[in-house]
Amino acid sequence: MAITLSELMHSAPLHLQPLTAMGAAAGEPIQWAAVTELENPAPFLGGGEVVLTTGLRQKTAAAQAAFVDRVRHAGALALGYGTGLTHARVPAAVVRRAGEVGLPVFEVPYETPFVAITRMIAEAIAADHLERLKRLLHGHQQLAAALLGGGGLHGLLHELSRLLGTAVALDQYGARIYGPEAGQERWHEVAIATGFTDRCVLSIAEPYTHDGLVDYAQGLLGVELANQARLRESRRIAAGQVLQDLARGSLEGQDAALRLTSVGIGTSAPLAVLLVEAVGQPRALRTLPLPPALASAAGALVEDRLAVVLATEDAEEVARELDAFLHGAGVPSRVAFGGSYVQAKGLRWSYFEALEALRHGERVNRPSRLSLTSLLLAAHDVPLGALAKEALHPLEEFDSVHSADLMATLRTYLELDGSVGAVADRMGLHRNTVRYRLQQVSDLSGYDPSNTADRVQLWLALAARDIQ
Repeated sequence: MAITLSELMHSAPLHLQPLTAMGAAAGEPIQWAAVTELENPAPFLGGGEVVLTTGLRQKTAAAQAAFVDRVRHAGALALGYGTGLTHARVPAAVVRRAGEVGLPVFEVPYETPFVAITRMIAEAIAADHLERLKRLLHGHQQLAAALLGGGGLHGLLHELSRLLGTAVALDQYGARIYGPEAGQERWHEVAIATGFTDRCVLSIAEPYTHDGLVDYAQGLLGVELANQARLRESRRIAAGQVLQDLARGSLEGQDAALRLTSVGIGTSAPLAVLLVEAVGQPRALRTLPLPPALASAAGALVEDRLAVVLATEDAEEVARELDAFLHGAGVPSRVAFGGSYVQAKGLRWSYFEALEALRHGERVNRPSRLSLTSLLLAAHDVPLGALAKEALHPLEEFDSVHSADLMATLRTYLELDGSVGAVADRMGLHRNTVRYRLQQVSDLSGYDPSNTADRVQLWLALAARDIQ
């Protein structure tokens, strides 16, 4: 620790003589020593110094009192007055005014050079700085060991809290992933750069004094969180390939169980699939961490959707928790879930139930019974995509050129069970207009909406277009 004013006064080799009470300044560390003969040294003082002078320019009592005032207002810790040169003893005006304003004054005898005082202060400051560097280096080593020695992110944050002697917390995507929930504490917040738009913040409970440990921890946290995000993405891609193979029917039996286990998905307990479809920012799902409540769930990327596979008795409650987390993280999305089933085949059905439920378009979508549409879509060898393109592409092109709303009319007609009158009422059209548009649909697509077989084809085409 740097030398205090009291320690300086009691340093025997210096023979310093206090002339006023030191008061609270006695235990304060000295920041520096400033030797000056200026009438006004205030512009060159930063506060906390011991000012040393022989009073060369202080010829009158008024000048001496003014010098004391200027030194005091500049925040100096004390005033050392050298005697035996300009003044035989410290001027009475200096002592009197210093006592009035509460500035400690001490006499520096002729035989004590100012350089001896400045050297003692400088050496104490250097020793203190060296000690702080040693402590900081040791702290760096402890933080790195906590992170790399098996403790991971939580180990690092626990060690940082211990070293700082105060609580710390970490928030990412608007959710607290470490530390106490917000209470009565006042927090000092430090942004953590991870390379992602995750709003990551390290919070340190007040009172907080800036410490180099925090700067180092800030860098470690940024690197660790970025590494976790990349690892999370690679694992989800691998799991997504397995889930996609399972959905296509190219993975069955023991092979399916082994490959699912290899990506962290067991098949001994009933499993449900939650599907997340981000609105406008699908890439966020590649690295977005799951909330702490879903820490044991496996994530998989399937066609820009995030599939979350977990064992649960209440998939709807989990889906609502996930929905709240996603919107709190600033990722607008839709969440759907399937039923809980055992084994790989059951997982496949849960996936398709969730996939079809996404078509409902709500924030949280409940599954209904699997339809013929879903079963056909589950069979990837059925060319529904080609059917959709063949039947609907001419309508989409015609709409884009003529704004004819053929697609909207067709969809409404199919949803309302082929009732021309109901379509006219919903869309605010004349029935003849609806009939004319349906005739255009028939002419352009080659499928007649009034014919039952053709209507099924058009319905499947729309369903395939919506999901794929």
